[in-house]
Amino acid sequence: MTEPMMEPQLILASMSAARAALLRAAGVRIEALPAHIDEDSIRDALLGEGAKPRDIADALAEAKALKISRKLGPALVLGSDQLLVTAAGEVLNKPESMEQACDQLRRLSGARHDLVVAAVIASNGTPIWRFVDTVQMMMRPLSEDFIADYVTREWEHIRHCVGCYQIERAGAQLFAQIKGSHFSIMGLPLLPVLDYLRVRGVLAS
Repeated sequence: MTEPMMEPQLILASMSAARAALLRAAGVRIEALPAHIDEDSIRDALLGEGAKPRDIADALAEAKALKISRKLGPALVLGSDQLLVTAAGEVLNKPESMEQACDQLRRLSGARHDLVVAAVIASNGTPIWRFVDTVQMMMRPLSEDFIADYVTREWEHIRHCVGCYQIERAGAQLFAQIKGSHFSIMGLPLLPVLDYLRVRGVLAS
């Protein structure tokens, strides 16, 4: 006789394998549902209005959480988003081709950039918790040969990654120094999320 399935403690408004893996490894029962929002339109509109990167990341995370929360009533729904901001203040998008990935890495090579990571939890179609984190990333100088070889080998893993790297894979080789949360680099400010779930009584304290 099979045991009944336990209800998820959290709904992840994303199909990000990295975010889901972080939550599950931490012992959170989740269900992942894609939000299907028009991220490009929201981001471009806010950039056009002069919004700060942290506010853009927060707005995108909220849009994802609300899209699913409006369908699920009292369930806790987590939306998260990540922006890369260059030292010049430019927001980079995910690469659309290997050539674009190489170009982005040339621009980031030998310079600092920031990863801005936002998380919003919604319930009954209303945001009830939010958190924004910034991680300082110092990329070492990269040779043309290294960039070409790295992008060729890692393309299937980095094609949907802002900054063209997964820190848990060969992306670690790109950096000279990192200041901030490893979890946030992977796309989710995990410790603050877990802390809020304990406050709510969803996880044991």
